[in-house]
Amino acid sequence: MSIIHFIKKVIFAGNKIQMQDITKNNFDFIRVLLAFIVFLGHLGTLSASPDLKIFEHSPIEIAVFGFFAVSGFLIARSYDRSSSLKSYLKKRIKRIVPAYLLVIFLCAILLSLVSTYSLTEYFSNTQVYKYFFWNSLFLNFKAPWLPGVFGNQAVNGALWTLKIEMCYYFSVPLLFLLFGKNNKYRNISLVILYFLSLIYLNYFESLNKISLAKQLPGTLSYFIPGMLVYFNFDKFIKHKNIIFIIALATVWIDLYLKIQLFSPMMIGVIVMYIAYSFKFLNNFGKYGDFTYGIYIFHFPIIRTFQTLGLFEDYNPFVMALVCMLVVIAVGVSSWHLYEKRFL
Repeated sequence: MSIIHFIKKVIFAGNKIQMQDITKNNFDFIRVLLAFIVFLGHLGTLSASPDLKIFEHSPIEIAVFGFFAVSGFLIARSYDRSSSLKSYLKKRIKRIVPAYLLVIFLCAILLSLVSTYSLTEYFSNTQVYKYFFWNSLFLNFKAPWLPGVFGNQAVNGALWTLKIEMCYYFSVPLLFLLFGKNNKYRNISLVILYFLSLIYLNYFESLNKISLAKQLPGTLSYFIPGMLVYFNFDKFIKHKNIIFIIALATVWIDLYLKIQLFSPMMIGVIVMYIAYSFKFLNNFGKYGDFTYGIYIFHFPIIRTFQTLGLFEDYNPFVMALVCMLVVIAVGVSSWHLYEKRFL
């Protein structure tokens, strides 16, 4: 088969696709994959092991942006299908807040065991209570550390994305209200908002203010593509193959030119393509949704392994595997013993 014939076959295959059931997707697989990309990247950075530095090349940022794209699709769908604003907010808050508060509470209590402070000194230190208070409000940057824990460095550097997620929860109803039900107007408005987000993102990155660039206005450029795919789902499914090829080419061009113009949009498109291709992955989440637990617990677990010297005193690759298994076990336990009780 010639290359040209193959490309034509891929491009025009979309015209033969029957409309797909929106509930038959690979989001469970994608989220687990993205969570482990983040885990590997943090493993390479936090383990302090020269042998594990290879994992520093794991594309954490792209994985996080992939999460935002998934959120754009699923949150828009959740609100659209909810009977009321109250019902929507109740579902969304019950999904994210209980496990979030659990990881903060457990870190504040259990990490006292690896603190350089005595238990008395630790629990009499006001920083412990500042940590719990500010983190409970999703303001992690106000109190990211615990006394004597991990060299007074951030306890859980993965949690910053959750305040963004909470902002998305409250933003989507406003966007629905603002854009109305006219899909053409809604699409145009979201594209304009996408470019405004890009301006914000590129402006603060040009000033080397990365932490500001990655706040809500900047991350909207990764969230909006998921919403656009949801609002135009049938068209996306019909033409997904050609859209996928365009997305790959566009990301490559943006990387080559070292610009961020269409790549945030295209990363979202690629994630959505994977979500609605490869049907054999549709049942990946039948045993539970472990992604959230894996994501919110992996950071302090890696740091605990490093603090105990496990990566240094033993074979680092064996310890990396053990660490991964512990993270999986905690994620699975969090789902079955705690998270799903609230859903």
